[in-house]
Amino acid sequence: MNEQPYLIPSAPALFEEEIKKSVFITHLAHTPSVEAAKQFVEQVKKEHSSARHNCWGFAAGRPEDSMQWGFSDDGEPSGTAGKPILAQLSGSGVGELTAVVTRYSGGIKLGTGGLVKAYGGGVQQALKLLQTIEKKITTKLRLELDYGFVPIAQSIMAQHQAVEVQADYGVQVELIIEIELLQVDSFTQTMINKSGAKALVTKVKDN
Repeated sequence: MNEQPYLIPSAPALFEEEIKKSVFITHLAHTPSVEAAKQFVEQVKKEHSSARHNCWGFAAGRPEDSMQWGFSDDGEPSGTAGKPILAQLSGSGVGELTAVVTRYSGGIKLGTGGLVKAYGGGVQQALKLLQTIEKKITTKLRLELDYGFVPIAQSIMAQHQAVEVQADYGVQVELIIEIELLQVDSFTQTMINKSGAKALVTKVKDN
């Protein structure tokens, strides 16, 4: 698994321009899965059902994960819409992102080169307007420790930006925490060192 964080959209973005009497509207949205990407495409298609084309592309996972890519020319000549859209998305460094470019045709043909420029260029301009946040890759850990060590453990958690998600106070204290993958080794070693190896840190298995 790639542990490095990556950028995702924090809000939708919209860019509209007219080229030779055709109106191109580029819609960008955060879509954390392929299913969410397809739902967004269908949503835009319904909103612009009278448009001649609603071409789209998505990078629904990490920006470099081609297994999560998809695109469609939606009736435009092959290679003139979906691929230019996807090329802009995959090169943007932003993941979990879908673009739908709506075209209301003005009756003037743009040619294949003109279409590639219009669809790719619209996404390029919309990306300049897109607000992003960093998505950190996290995991869950189980901590088993004595009551007297809890304040120190909480301090170590704060230093590593770990968040408590569950607590069980029995004979010992058992905490479930969420922490960035990049922080796990440092956090675990610090817990062992500070507790004299009395604190037990284990990974929580995914169901």
